[in-house]
Amino acid sequence: MSTILENLNWRYATKKFDATKKVSSENLETLTEVLRLTPSSYGLQPLKFLVIENPAVRAKLLEKSYGQNQVVDASHLIVMCAFNDVDDSHVEDYVQNIASVRELPVEQLAGFGQYMKQNLGYMDAPQKKLWASKQAYIALGQFLHACADLKIDATPMEGFQPDGYDEVLGLKEKNLHAVLVCPIGYRSEEDQNQHLKKVRKAKADIIEFI
Repeated sequence: MSTILENLNWRYATKKFDATKKVSSENLETLTEVLRLTPSSYGLQPLKFLVIENPAVRAKLLEKSYGQNQVVDASHLIVMCAFNDVDDSHVEDYVQNIASVRELPVEQLAGFGQYMKQNLGYMDAPQKKLWASKQAYIALGQFLHACADLKIDATPMEGFQPDGYDEVLGLKEKNLHAVLVCPIGYRSEEDQNQHLKKVRKAKADIIEFI
């Protein structure tokens, strides 16, 4: 079995973390770089990732997470956010970044910038918000795989109150909203779920070749 499949079979949605074990600064640096490198539509990255370490803040977020203790027991809490509105300024900043990194005249990228602005202009505000939110799920897939490769447990969560997170973290003022939550750390020996066999559909039921 390849290392990829071993990692995917190893990981599970950890229900109880060992609060005494912390992700190293080196591994945290790797994981945040994974988030920075995540693919996104156009490469525009309409996202921001919050790494919540502060115990007081996490205690407030627990109240908005239906009492799921992973939020406070895990080593770190990752909140994946998307912009509420992606406007021309996001495109212009992105085009300027491309020009800077690739050492190109920004005028050479004017057509690409106009193309992005035009396509985003076809969307109304709710559509753009949904489009930006979908990019967070791409990042989550990358992130979970990286965590498994490092043998760091991770629990992707949609079971939280987004408006509550937005309020606690002051996201509305930053033109952001919380999309996903992912505590990371190390499984507790008391978490019995780690001993359960992984249940997935048979390949014939989920893969179809056409």
